[in-house]
Amino acid sequence: MSPWGLDKATLSLCAAKVGKLGLAEMVRDEVEENLLLHAERLPSIDADQLIDDYHRLIKLTNPEPVPYPDKHRVRSSRSLIRHEAVPVLLSAIASKPDWRLTHNTKHFTQAVAQRTSLRIATAAAFFRELSVGSGKRWLRSPGQKRPSASESLRRKNSA
Repeated sequence: MSPWGLDKATLSLCAAKVGKLGLAEMVRDEVEENLLLHAERLPSIDADQLIDDYHRLIKLTNPEPVPYPDKHRVRSSRSLIRHEAVPVLLSAIASKPDWRLTHNTKHFTQAVAQRTSLRIATAAAFFRELSVGSGKRWLRSPGQKRPSASESLRRKNSA
C-alpha cells in the first residue's frame, strides 16, 4: 500500500470509527498468504515491519469478519459473477454493506451491482459520491441501523 491514497483514506475512516470494515475471511486469508510470500523476499527487518504494519492495520480498523460462504451456495450462484469471484461476492451480500469497494471492476461490474443490489465502486468513486453529498445517507456509524431502501428513497426524494 502506498504511503497515502484513497484506499488508505478509506481504511482511516474505519480506524476513526466513521465506518465499519467488513472483511471476508476468504479475502483476509488471501491477503495474509500474499503478504507472507512477499515478506519472504524482503530483508528480515523489512519483512518484520510489513507483518507488524498489517497487524496494526487489522487492530486499528477492527474489521467485522464475514465467514466463508457455503460451498453449495457458491455453486448455485455462479450466474451472478465470474466463478472465481463468487465466494467474495456472496460474502459481500451476506455482510449487507453500504458499499462494496474494489479495484476489481472487471468482475465487480455495475451489472453485478444491479443483480445483487450492492453498491459497488472504486475508492475514488466512493469519495466522489461522498463529496457531492448524496453519499452521506450511505455512511453510518458503527451499530447504526442501515436505512431501508424505501427510507433511502424518501430521503433522496425529499432532498
